[in-house]
Amino acid sequence: MMIKMIRFFDISLSILAITIFIIPMAIIYTLIYLNGRHPLFFQTRLGLRKKPFQLIKFRSMHVGTDSLPTHEVDRNSITKLGSFIRKSKLDELPQLWNVLVGDMSFVGPRPCLPTQEKLIIHRDMLNIFEYKPGISGVAQLNGIDMSNPEKLAKEDKKMMKNFSLRTYLTIIAYTAMGKGFGDRVGNS
Repeated sequence: MMIKMIRFFDISLSILAITIFIIPMAIIYTLIYLNGRHPLFFQTRLGLRKKPFQLIKFRSMHVGTDSLPTHEVDRNSITKLGSFIRKSKLDELPQLWNVLVGDMSFVGPRPCLPTQEKLIIHRDMLNIFEYKPGISGVAQLNGIDMSNPEKLAKEDKKMMKNFSLRTYLTIIAYTAMGKGFGDRVGNS
């Protein structure tokens, strides 16, 4: 029953958010395009039961940047506009589509790359792939990113073990208020 309710909220809130943010998304798309880049970035991630899907984001890095976890990417790979949209979390707006079509939820473990072997091992041990991935979660609100796979998997498990509609709505509210952190970027 709760899964159906969460899905109802995912669909309703993603449609509402797409409607509200359509003009800012069009502006960001145009600005990235005018800077000579492909505005959207597609990356294969692992979803529910490790099913691969294409995560969509606004491009914040130069075309040709290796498809690596963010904490392994050279800081110089991020464009000036990309730095702004990452800090403001606007680069994640296209993920509303991922939520609408059911690849993701608003709340859940952040989807990892198929190449993040250590994280996959830790998530396998805790059955994290039995949960739909999300745009935000408790780990992101607490500043835990994919650079610490064991800690992230444990935090994801703790969140999902105690998951409820209240947890879902609380995490969405905190995320909407600007709380939380994205993955840190590599130092090189």
